[in-house]
Order: sequence, then structure tokens, then C-alpha cells
Amino acid sequence: MDFSLITIICVLIVAFLAGMEGVLDQFQFHQPIVACSLIGLATGHLTECIILGGALQLIALGWSNIGAAIAPDAALASVASAIIFVKAGNFTDAGRQVAIGTAVTLATVGLVLTMVVRTLSVVIVHQADKAAEKGSFRGVEFWHFVALSMQGLRIAIPAGMLLFVPSSAVQSALGSLPAWFTDGMAIGGGFVVAVGYAMVINLMATKEVWPFFFLGFALAPLNQLTLIATGIIGVCLAIIYLNLSKNKGNGGGSGQSGDPLGDILNKY
Repeated sequence: MDFSLITIICVLIVAFLAGMEGVLDQFQFHQPIVACSLIGLATGHLTECIILGGALQLIALGWSNIGAAIAPDAALASVASAIIFVKAGNFTDAGRQVAIGTAVTLATVGLVLTMVVRTLSVVIVHQADKAAEKGSFRGVEFWHFVALSMQGLRIAIPAGMLLFVPSSAVQSALGSLPAWFTDGMAIGGGFVVAVGYAMVINLMATKEVWPFFFLGFALAPLNQLTLIATGIIGVCLAIIYLNLSKNKGNGGGSGQSGDPLGDILNKY
């Protein structure tokens, strides 16, 4: 699939915002579920890219910066894998697993790129210091925007290069992959997603949440329920739970829920 000029501009804007959000963490454009969905919206494959973004989001749940250690780059992994996924045109499970495996590799490449940009930012910091010594607030702001723009270009430039790669070349390259490689990617991608899902369960494993967790599995096979209907059921169950908890506390029973976070929320 070859993209139009409007599509290319929209994809580059998304890539630029994702690169900046990789260091800002304010609007979460770099999160896979957001970046992949926006790439899908720009390219006309929203549903397929949302599914890809959801799978990558479960992988990226364990990615975080700890001290001086930089986590794998979710921004480049999301944007580049979504572009490759769309240009390949293979929206089956096998094609999605190859895109997920590509994303993991690109996350490491993005880690190298962000280290280069952060090294170059040292020069920008010195320039901002000189502007601060002169009392130039405008100069300090300017160099801050320069550093932030470099982070955006860190994702936008590779994304632009991928956009101009012919779709036939992407399809032939992915089609030439041996079966053992694609099958290994599918198996490995399934394992990694399962680990991310296990992390979510581990965070929400409290006595108060387990019933809702199993109730979600019971409602999942009901295809007649729309997303809005499922949301309404969730809100109603939350309201019922909060009212029952409040009445239990007013009835003289124990106000302790057994969960420290639940006890803090009950006080409010």
C-alpha cells in the first residue's frame, strides 16, 4: 500500500508527537495502544492497528525507566511496527505476530537512538545555561524546544524513511522469512503478551477486584453486548459495590477491606 501525501503528513505528525511524549509522558502519545491506533486512523486501518496496539501495550507494561537505565523505546516500536504492518497488508494473526516481533527489535534500535539524542542534548543544556546567565528567558525556552524537537525527530525521521519504502519491498521481505522464524515470532509474541497480562493480574489481585475479573470473563463471550453496554454494566457494578461498602461501614461492621489501598479509598 502506497500512502497519499495527506496520509504521510498525518503519520509524520503522529510519529513526531510520539517521539516527544517518549520523554514528556504527559499525553501518552508514545503508548502503543495510542500510537498504533493513530497510525491506523491515518492510514485507514484503524481496527487492525488497534488490535496490534493492544498486543504491544501488554508487552510494554513492564517497560519503565529505572534510575539511569533507559527502557526500550515504545514510541519507535509502536509507530514503525504499525507502518510495517499496514504496508505488508497481511492482517492475519501471523502477520500481526511478525509485526510484534519486529516491534521488539525496533524497541532496541530506538533505545540506541534515544541515547544518541540524550548525548547531543548535553550541548543544548550548555546553550540553555548561557542563555540563563544572560537572563534570557526566551533563550532558555528556545533551547528547551530544540531539545524536545530532537526527540520528536528521533521517531519522525525513521518513520518517514519507512513510508517511502515501496510496499512491494516490504511484502517481499516479510514473505521471504522462513517458516521457523515466523512461527518462532508467533510463539514468542504469545509468551510476552501473556507475561504482560500476568503483570496486570498481579497488580489487580485483591479480594475486592477478583469477582469483577471473573465476571468479565463470563461476559466476554456475549457478542451481542456492545462496548457501550459493557461500559454501562461496569459503571453500574462499581456504583453498587461502592454503595454496599458504604452501607456495610455505617451498619457497624468492620470498615477494613483487607487491602491497604481499599482502606484509603474508603476514607474518602
